[in-house]
Amino acid sequence: MLILCPDYESSMIYHDNLFLSVVFIIFAFSAAVQLFHYLCFYLAVSLYRHPAEEETEKKPVSVIICARNEAENLRKFLPSILKQDYPEYEVIVVNDCSEDNTYDVLGSFLPDHPHLKISTINKDPRFTHNKKFAQFIGIKAASNDILLFTDSDCEAVSPRWIEMMASRFRDDIQIVLGYGGYMKGKGLLNKYIRYDTFMIALQYLGMAVRKIPYMGVGRNLAYRRSLFFEKKGFEGHTHIISGDDDLFVNANATGRNTSVEIRPESHTRSVPCPTFECWVKQKKRHFTSAPLYKTWHKLIIGSELLSRILFYIMFIILIIPLNLWQVIAAVFGLRLIVQIIVMIKAQKILNEKGIAGFSLFFDIFSPVINSVIFLSNTITRPGKNKWK
Repeated sequence: MLILCPDYESSMIYHDNLFLSVVFIIFAFSAAVQLFHYLCFYLAVSLYRHPAEEETEKKPVSVIICARNEAENLRKFLPSILKQDYPEYEVIVVNDCSEDNTYDVLGSFLPDHPHLKISTINKDPRFTHNKKFAQFIGIKAASNDILLFTDSDCEAVSPRWIEMMASRFRDDIQIVLGYGGYMKGKGLLNKYIRYDTFMIALQYLGMAVRKIPYMGVGRNLAYRRSLFFEKKGFEGHTHIISGDDDLFVNANATGRNTSVEIRPESHTRSVPCPTFECWVKQKKRHFTSAPLYKTWHKLIIGSELLSRILFYIMFIILIIPLNLWQVIAAVFGLRLIVQIIVMIKAQKILNEKGIAGFSLFFDIFSPVINSVIFLSNTITRPGKNKWK
């Protein structure tokens, strides 16, 4: 029979208390970091008030869409772009090596829409390229300085989409970040994709509101053609599969030259991936650009991800012995209340009904899923030039 001496028992109690104290400190600190992100960045989207519109001339806009084998999506969604209520704009669709009837579909729109332009890239087995090359062809073909980007599987939710996005440009504004959500559908995967996109938007839009712009999404993004050529376009990351949107913004956006547009009429909606495998592939492609973000942007983004993981892990460890459960419950409850309030307000602004409730469940598993996908990219990277 083992008899513990008082000194040994005291030592064990001391080490247990020391361990729990360290865990609690990490828990409290991670909760503080989480509250900072919610109150400083995520809440900023709901509190943002667009500057008063001035009676200025509506400047001409070039809408650019890159399409590869997107005949059906163009047939469904291109009319929402071609029928915008805006005095002067052109729509440039870059038909990038399509092997379906994309060209015929585009041709069917030409008679009734003279502002539609088609740029075709023919397939060459000796030359492969990513989306940036198609984007560059579209930018070269543009007649106007204000460029507005979206995808072939995107629908403008309003005929005032161009007007809303273009209205944010002033003499000092060169980049405008918009919201591109996904269409609502059935099933848990659809809800998770919409949640994931929603949270990313709260982060990049909120940081832009706080004058720390770090990315945008090509589903709804605008910038000046003159800025593109002044900053040498995609130079430095042409070899990366993704980044035609976020890396360009990360390299060139500042607190002074960037604005956001989040009014409901300015949104676009895209077709979400139908399977988890499809979404993971898409997510991996997007993650290829993240390592090239500016260091301080990566630190801010990483602090949210790491603090959320630590918050839940430390909480589980602390509730097992039930020591100081009142304090632990208070910290957890405070973060939960702030989360719910911010999410409910933000889902109204970005018109993402039903996201707040599911966010309480997705919030736990999302950082793990994203971390696994991101780390898997370091083992097996997608092909260098393939984007479709």
